[in-house]
Amino acid sequence: MQSHRAALNNVRLHYVEAGRRDAPALILLHGWPQTWREWSAVMPVLARHYRVIAPDLRGLGDSSRPITGYDMRTVAQDIIELADHLGIGRFCLAGHDIGALAAFSLAAHWRDRVEKLAILDVLLPGYGLEALVKLGPDGWGIWHFALHASPMAEFLTQGREREYISWFFRNLAYAPDAIPQDHVDHYAAAYARPGAMRAGFAYYSAFYETGVQNRAAAATRLTIPVLALGGSASVGTMVADEMRLVADHVEGDVVPDSGHWIPEEQSEWTARRLLDFFTGTASR
Repeated sequence: MQSHRAALNNVRLHYVEAGRRDAPALILLHGWPQTWREWSAVMPVLARHYRVIAPDLRGLGDSSRPITGYDMRTVAQDIIELADHLGIGRFCLAGHDIGALAAFSLAAHWRDRVEKLAILDVLLPGYGLEALVKLGPDGWGIWHFALHASPMAEFLTQGREREYISWFFRNLAYAPDAIPQDHVDHYAAAYARPGAMRAGFAYYSAFYETGVQNRAAAATRLTIPVLALGGSASVGTMVADEMRLVADHVEGDVVPDSGHWIPEEQSEWTARRLLDFFTGTASR
């Protein structure tokens, strides 16, 4: 795997690439509070068949941190510009968490560029995500969405980045120690850098705008094949149920013994399942 940087119109993206340059392209988009590293155990398997590109999203990892532009249509535009920079026309696309939101936006707004789309463990703003932010007899739902969207989030977590993000890795996983410690160390260092938590929270602040964008774009349903994966200890079948509201050809699956962090909790299963979907010839 090789690390590169691309200077685009309004952002500089860091990305990691694996596989042959002449192979079909597959772009992988990470979630919060992660970087491209969440795909590192999956990429070698996918790279046997694809030119695999895993960028750090704007504001995160080793990419630059613009003040604005954290709605998903703008983030998707970054990925289109990266593909253009690399000379890639059409490509397959997979995203997890906020990376899946960016992946859906890209597929919905640039319909001629995406061949197949995989969405991992997320619900779309504008189509049900808001309903999970709640206070009720069965708990408080996804409590952190409202906090992250507030101006207090960066203030309250400054200097406590490791402790804060580690809570999510422990509590949103099937097993508390599922995320490798070296990955936790990497993420903690990445999000402790100046401006990184601000940028990460800016994605949540833009969720309402993203929801408006999603509803407008999904007025015309996706016609490409879509794979919707949910962790068995996370949102499970809800991912596929929701994607069927916006896409015609949805293949759903539940990832066994996995919480929210699917590519790291079940990397071998994820690699095989993505290959089954994208090529139909998974290496077992």
